[in-house]
Amino acid sequence: MLVSYHRVNELGVITIDNPPVNALSYGVRKGILEAITTAHADDSKAVVILCEGRTFIAGSDISEFGKPIAEPSLPQVNAAIEALAKPVVAAIHGTALGGGFELALSCHYRCALESAFVGLPEVTLGLLPGAGGTQRVPRLIGVQAALDMMTGGQKIAASKALKLGLIDRVLSGSMKDGALAYARELVASGTGPRRIRDMSIAPESFAGEAFDAYRNRLNQRKRGQESPQKIVDCVEAAITMPFDEGLAYERSSFIERSQSEQSAALRHIFFAERQAPKVLGLDKNITPRSIDQVAVIGAGTMGGGIAMSFANAGIPVTLLELNQGGLDAGLALISQNYSVTVGKGKLSEEEAATRQALISGTTDYAALASADLVIEAVFESMDVKKQVFGRLDEVCKAGAILASNTSYLDVYEIAAATTRPLDVVGLHFFSPANVMRLLEVVRAEQTADDVVATVMRLGKRIGKVPVLAGVCFGFIGNRMLRQYAREAQLCMIEGAEPGQIDGVLTRFGMAMGPLAVGDLAGLDIGYKSRQALTAEQRGDPRSYAIADTLVEMGRLGQKTGAGYYRYDSHTRARSANPDVLAVIKAEAEKYGVSRRALSDEEILNRHLMALINEGFRILEEGIAQRPSDIDAVYVHGYGFPAYRGGPMFYASRLGLDKVYGCIDDLYKRTGEAYWKPAPLLAKLAENNQSLEDWVASND
Repeated sequence: MLVSYHRVNELGVITIDNPPVNALSYGVRKGILEAITTAHADDSKAVVILCEGRTFIAGSDISEFGKPIAEPSLPQVNAAIEALAKPVVAAIHGTALGGGFELALSCHYRCALESAFVGLPEVTLGLLPGAGGTQRVPRLIGVQAALDMMTGGQKIAASKALKLGLIDRVLSGSMKDGALAYARELVASGTGPRRIRDMSIAPESFAGEAFDAYRNRLNQRKRGQESPQKIVDCVEAAITMPFDEGLAYERSSFIERSQSEQSAALRHIFFAERQAPKVLGLDKNITPRSIDQVAVIGAGTMGGGIAMSFANAGIPVTLLELNQGGLDAGLALISQNYSVTVGKGKLSEEEAATRQALISGTTDYAALASADLVIEAVFESMDVKKQVFGRLDEVCKAGAILASNTSYLDVYEIAAATTRPLDVVGLHFFSPANVMRLLEVVRAEQTADDVVATVMRLGKRIGKVPVLAGVCFGFIGNRMLRQYAREAQLCMIEGAEPGQIDGVLTRFGMAMGPLAVGDLAGLDIGYKSRQALTAEQRGDPRSYAIADTLVEMGRLGQKTGAGYYRYDSHTRARSANPDVLAVIKAEAEKYGVSRRALSDEEILNRHLMALINEGFRILEEGIAQRPSDIDAVYVHGYGFPAYRGGPMFYASRLGLDKVYGCIDDLYKRTGEAYWKPAPLLAKLAENNQSLEDWVASND
């Protein structure tokens, strides 16, 4: 039985048992309503709702997302709980999230274990609380705290939830015993039901101007996202409307959001994150290797961030640098990063100290002998990396995994520098590595299956979204980025200014425009990389002439105060750089480019179609396992707006026939080989098939 009801003396106990997370499926909702009906009719004095397993109700049943909800709906269940004429206590352990916490809010009292978390994270799926959350939470904890909680979507620890007033008691020891004791206290004191719906909100506590100000702040923090703004509307309705009218407004808003493009995109990314770690064709019986000790080579920004990623997950790390000065600087930067996190209130000093203590330093390769995994994060040079791996081959124990953090280089060739290619894999972290969630796992030709299984599992363990990639120049993300960056350069030399290009892409939702990203990273990075390439590999000189000229002028980006833009030395605020416009015009004249006015639409289409066309090539070549993996890469590694679902999802929503037509038109108009439509795209468009059809045919 998903839901059972039994008596413990004067108490009625409703127990939910729907592993693994007690999701609010139709059967659970139906069972709860039947149990409430039974409790209404018997002589119990109070009712306790608790869950078996590792958690309270962790949310709705994701298999029902996007489908009509069978009755009883959650609002109907919650209304029945709230209407019960005897106290109802929600007993929370694990997590009570989304609909699970909304059900707890419909109970008259809430208790939770110290280790529990509560929250309303619907905003992360482009939704809003649709079962009373936007109406009950502001009545319980006030408008400001309610808005912050629901537009942020974060989980809230039991101790903080108690201070806010979201729960009434924190318990230690046995959840069931503590909850039953709490219910008996309520009965003994004659305390009756306390319904949040009957609580009032002082209208003057958050006037209309305050709502407008909050909306403006959301526009800055969550640019382009619709759901946070709709949450504000619903909370405002909690103040201006009677409770039942507010509930009706919330429900209609929830249904509207559930049918929106943004919610479809965010749900796609939700499932993409969960699909990505699953390796197609990998034997499920493979036993992953144990990773108890990690070593990182290179104590620069990237190496330090990688070390922090493991320390944050409780895994000891040895950080190796060639000299003591470099090591000391790297460890100091790690210390500074933890101090900043503590200063922001995201980590206590004790937690920071515990994590930092897991990171030790060395200048001796021999200290890596006991490591289960070694990751090199040295300069992006094949010769340098081969030297490092040759040394690792000498000192590392048998069975140790040797990983390269390379962004572009051939992992086959790196593995060939060792006598153990089975143990070599690419682990491409993204900077800052302790923050960015993407981890490209690059499987070389001879990488052992148990190595792949180990690092995919390890990626999840350290809080990353691990995506498997095959070997090619740039793997998934950077291979596509080259096409995107090419269009930024060509649009610029053909007639657009940097501010127009970046503005178009940021208004679409990209975290930063491509030229601003170049200034942030440093234009010399790409310049140095190009020096190691042949003329053929560099491609059309128009696609890098401006960047190279700026570097040769000493304009490297933010670090020199000037790149594509000028930067204020104190605030780093950027402004247009007239000198750059002169460079652009000079390079256009040099290469015989007649500059013209480019529309915003053309700029956007060229950037997005470049990504999409390359994505289809990557799929067809087997570099990526599935379209959703490419979307996960671009959302979590390259600032593509999650509410647009990633380049491949975006292409699907546009329609593959329309995408094919757009790319084919660019090919015919320019004659450039890179605009030739990817064969897979052409095939699907001509056969009126979707990416979903392609995925199904390849399962």
